Amino acid sequence: MTLDRVGPGPELTAHGRLADELRRIGRQSGLDAVGICDSRPFVEARVAIDERREKGFAAGMQFTYRNPARSTDPRATMPEARALFVGVRRYVRQDPSATGISGPAGRVARYSWIDHYGPLRAALGQVAARLAEDGWKARVVCDDNALVDRAAAVRAGIGWYGKNTNVLIPGAGSWFVIGSVVTDAPIGPPAPLDLVADGCGSCHRCITACPTGALVGPGLLDARKCLAWLVQAPGVFPIEYREALGDRIYGCDDCQDSCPINLRSERNEPAPAAEAGSQPTVDILWLLAADDRTVMNAVGRWYIPGRHVGSVRRNALIVLGNTADAADPAVADALSVALADKDPIVRAHAVWAAGRLGLLDLLQGVADDPDQIVAGELAAVGVSSNTRGSDTGGSDASGWP
Repeated sequence: MTLDRVGPGPELTAHGRLADELRRIGRQSGLDAVGICDSRPFVEARVAIDERREKGFAAGMQFTYRNPARSTDPRATMPEARALFVGVRRYVRQDPSATGISGPAGRVARYSWIDHYGPLRAALGQVAARLAEDGWKARVVCDDNALVDRAAAVRAGIGWYGKNTNVLIPGAGSWFVIGSVVTDAPIGPPAPLDLVADGCGSCHRCITACPTGALVGPGLLDARKCLAWLVQAPGVFPIEYREALGDRIYGCDDCQDSCPINLRSERNEPAPAAEAGSQPTVDILWLLAADDRTVMNAVGRWYIPGRHVGSVRRNALIVLGNTADAADPAVADALSVALADKDPIVRAHAVWAAGRLGLLDLLQGVADDPDQIVAGELAAVGVSSNTRGSDTGGSDASGWP
């Protein structure tokens, strides 16, 4: 699948020929769709970010919310910027039927089965290298705080903003990672491109499919409810959304899985087989037993706040509580280890998991845990201690150091 958008004009200039060459390089390097646009600030995106942050919808997300003045203005990345070359890479793959996991398994969102941003950066790097050959400045930006990737893709005519907040590409859907090359080369179209028409119409399946109601309106996400954000957020996982997390260890694809455009595109262009090393699921008992370095080697491509493995184990314990067989001795053993973890966040979620599985006998030995977060979880499952003092320990409910 390819989709290229070019500006008007019957005869290409030298810069137009360079733009065409860059499109060819992008496609040959593995990009599924490309577009080029000017480097004006993304004013509408800045307004949207500010409004959503003011309403609290951003929760604790950083990313492009951290510094909107930078992320919505390509010239903050490169003062001489004239154009953006935007490319996307399709990441949907067939789900391998055999996992090899006999116990509880955590489901991983499709974009994180394997690193898809590495090949995207490499393809964009080929485009940047060609620009550099002619003496132009070029910088690859993707999956960081430097640029609102979706706004660039929309302006470049690649797709439209879907109701699920993702960019949807006509006939292809939203299973894409997005990146750009910021350059001072004057390769942009002579006039702004017409935006791709909204193809969602009256459909609202993504909104109704969201397991927590995080899509509070068309294209409007309240991150405080979004499972994909909550598994990345530091600190205590909100108790009201733990059961809704189900078996998800990282990410949530429900709004994309329910999209008719995605479903049709997968029928018309079946997904290729998953690459070797893809990780659609994670062995939960292994994850809870492995040392920190081993866990990071296995899942370090995930966004892990502060690179603190405790957040991964926190998520694993919620999956354990939602999916494990309480009669399995290995489950009780894993919970016992987690209940003695040095990290109070891990201990707190182990308490919840034990309570959810009805293994309250495991909690008797930890009823005097002095940490306030753990104490709150113990009280919530009906375990209390008269000897617990006023010293609430040193944990911080907002997250880790």
